[in-house]
Amino acid sequence: MIKAIFFDIDGTLISTNGKILASTKRAIAQAQKKGILCGISTGRGPESVERIVRDLNLDMFVTYNGQLVYTKEQTIYARPFEKAVLNEIILYANKNSRQMMLGGRHHMEGSLTMRIGQSGFVRRMIRFVPRWFPIRGMKLALQRYSPNRRSNRYSNLAILSEPIYQCVMLSGEYEAEKFQQAFPHCDLQRSNPYTVDIVPKGGSKLRGIQFFLAHKGIDLSEAMVFGDHWNDIEMIKGVGIGVSMGNGMEETKQAADFVTASNNEDGIEKALRHFQLI
Repeated sequence: MIKAIFFDIDGTLISTNGKILASTKRAIAQAQKKGILCGISTGRGPESVERIVRDLNLDMFVTYNGQLVYTKEQTIYARPFEKAVLNEIILYANKNSRQMMLGGRHHMEGSLTMRIGQSGFVRRMIRFVPRWFPIRGMKLALQRYSPNRRSNRYSNLAILSEPIYQCVMLSGEYEAEKFQQAFPHCDLQRSNPYTVDIVPKGGSKLRGIQFFLAHKGIDLSEAMVFGDHWNDIEMIKGVGIGVSMGNGMEETKQAADFVTASNNEDGIEKALRHFQLI
């Protein structure tokens, strides 16, 4: 029996125009009326999440790829970077002129280029960029012509006085091995081919979900998740029912128990009806 459902946001909860379908809102409300807890599991931070889901009365929020888990009433799990590990990331970004954002409890701060890239419009458009797009050339251009290349640009940000749960850095898929070597005390999560989410070692959406479920006395087998990208695969494999959206990555579909219609074609409502949850 499913007691909790978690939804990824980009490519899943929202359609390609950045809106939540009426069918999705209706399906979530119907599931909640049956006593099923419904919430978010995303790489986004709370500020971005709350702006997107303000029309939904959700029960829980797993944010920053599992590093910050909360309800409207309380924080259930919060795991920021240790200072030494965060300093390693900042040193790397400064030394290599990397575009980077740092995520705190209420906001993100850092590169203007990355702030623009994290906007809803750009995040939607980037999903239409082909995999062969020359990310190497774009990264080098941003490093060379960035309007803000001062040394130690990330070392004195005001947000560093707060706990930092996730860093987002411009990085192509081809750099995966290099980043794993550069950040041995971190895990890397991807929701697109052009940026990487850096989190404390052992961090993931599934881990965040586990903390919420343990708090509620719910077993993993009683949870359902929806996702579409690489950073959703672990949670899709790890719960009772893992659903991939029809627009999802091929790897995500292969990991899922069920592949539903796309995020533009009532995929969430159709899956919940398929499993007779609404």
